[in-house]
Amino acid sequence: MKLALRAFFPAVLLGSVFASSEALALSCDEIMNMVSVNVPTHIVVQTMEDSGETFSADEIRCLVNQGAPQEVVQTAKKMGAKAEDSEPVRAAEPEKQRPQRKQDEFDDDEELGADSRRSSRDDYQDLPEEGQRRPLSKSDCETQVDDAVDALKARKPLGASKMLFDLLEDGGCQGQTTRIHYYLGRALYELKLYHSAQYYFLQVIRKGPANPYFKHALPRLVTISRYTGDNSDLVRIISKIPPEEYPRKSRNYLYYLMGVRLYDQDSLAEARQYFSQISTKSDVYLKSKYFEGVIYNKQGRLKSAVKSFRDVMRDAETVDIYSDRELAEVEDLTDLSLMNIARIYYGIQRFDEATKYYKLVPRDSTYWPQSLFEQSWGLFMTNQLNEALGMVLTVNSPFYSSDEFLPETQILRALTFFNLCEYDQVETELLAFEDTLRPIYDELKGFTGKYRTKEGKKLADQAFDAYFTDWPESSILPASMFTQFLRNADLAGLVRHLELMDEELDTIDAQKSLWRDSVGAHLKQVIQQDLVRYKRRAGLVLLSEMARQANYVGDLLTQSEIIRFEVVSAQRADYAYKMSNPDLVDTTSSTNLDFATSVDLTYWPFNGEFWEDELGYYHYTEQGSCR
Repeated sequence: MKLALRAFFPAVLLGSVFASSEALALSCDEIMNMVSVNVPTHIVVQTMEDSGETFSADEIRCLVNQGAPQEVVQTAKKMGAKAEDSEPVRAAEPEKQRPQRKQDEFDDDEELGADSRRSSRDDYQDLPEEGQRRPLSKSDCETQVDDAVDALKARKPLGASKMLFDLLEDGGCQGQTTRIHYYLGRALYELKLYHSAQYYFLQVIRKGPANPYFKHALPRLVTISRYTGDNSDLVRIISKIPPEEYPRKSRNYLYYLMGVRLYDQDSLAEARQYFSQISTKSDVYLKSKYFEGVIYNKQGRLKSAVKSFRDVMRDAETVDIYSDRELAEVEDLTDLSLMNIARIYYGIQRFDEATKYYKLVPRDSTYWPQSLFEQSWGLFMTNQLNEALGMVLTVNSPFYSSDEFLPETQILRALTFFNLCEYDQVETELLAFEDTLRPIYDELKGFTGKYRTKEGKKLADQAFDAYFTDWPESSILPASMFTQFLRNADLAGLVRHLELMDEELDTIDAQKSLWRDSVGAHLKQVIQQDLVRYKRRAGLVLLSEMARQANYVGDLLTQSEIIRFEVVSAQRADYAYKMSNPDLVDTTSSTNLDFATSVDLTYWPFNGEFWEDELGYYHYTEQGSCR
């Protein structure tokens, strides 16, 4: 049995609705929309802080009048007062029309909506008609970027994005390119075109920490990555950035990602250093402590591992929880910690101690079926064979068979009957097992074999499409196997990101032609190119999971063949014993079995029907045929 590693973490993220907790709102109305749909207050506050904006007196008054939580109002006031938290400030030239303007302060109170040309709330009002764009010169680039920022300040992100895109297309504002990229990303971010926004924020971040927009673009990229669940681009970026350059607001999460990256590279000591720097107040603190436990276990430091897992369980009792999603994450981490402590005790053959921890996993846990299966191995090792068979029966019930791919339960079941000397039953079980598993093994090996070469890996996007876009009719892979695949956080995040990119294409197509045929056409080209790239990433992760599963199934088939060989040897010995004892009488045929149970239990013979309240309580009465 192996210690749970990252394979378990995707279950914490899989299926989470990040849209409700990661809403990217800025205005009073948008903040109140978040409050009205019960987004946790601390998430609203975090979103406001991550926006990097300053809030005007009118917006603060609006929040107060609409009954915003006190923490939200205080955050808005704080962000309205702190000039150092605003966007980068560039000195104004005295000859400009607005000489006192801090040109990069996105929400400067005095300038909010002050430009009469931007007074309309119609997002399309400020889109220029075709042929009306005036020629650019270096002297007016800055003014035109200012105009676009004014439009963005006036809550007209569609118009602002058109103006900024035109400046990029004209190519006459090379000195303003990074600034244009940043605000174009901001405009697309406002439009909820998050992948497109990510594309432009990445352009800014690639300029490095010395660029004044770097510290504002990176937190937004973090927010988008957490929304999509896909950290693949973010991890590539942060590995090249010195940790001391991480923006304060995103530091804990970036430490966590670096720790995970180093863990994946088997640089355990370095990974633990990053995890240890994460604040106890961070929402990734419990995950970091869990990883510390896994690392200690891999290093053979079992006492430290158990302590880390117990710390997760202890701290989970005191962590502030504001949503059902957060509650599910905390509960999953607690259950995983229990299971890993049990696995450690199992590994040192303290089976009773292991069973005690397995039994602490609650029935409604995501991992309860897995814990029953692992617990059944401990029962088998302590010769509690009927109890082990009962546990396996629950795991194989229709309640879990479609969600949990645990073929090893059949091997355990066969071994249990073998120890009960029920050799015919063992043979029947294993032949059925091999008939089911061998075609699955052949499909996995055959499919992954097509992509093993360097050239084959370049076509990994086709591997992804084969199972996630156009499911092959000839496939016999069970749905439960793909449930297991999607517990890989990297694969689950990429799948969600790809789905959002498809939705983004639909959003672009729904816009008016003036924007759709210019900005939208470019964004669709970017997305279409990225779809292939992201599918290739997802395909590589999928192929890795399929190869791992193929090896697992192959090992089980080998074990099955070995057990069947042992059955033949045991049957030969049994026949020899009977031949040497011709007067042996089968005493079991007339035995009246007593099914008495504890007075605390009511005994019901199993009739083949499964009831949810009976799960986990099945107990075989197999007497066995051993002599």
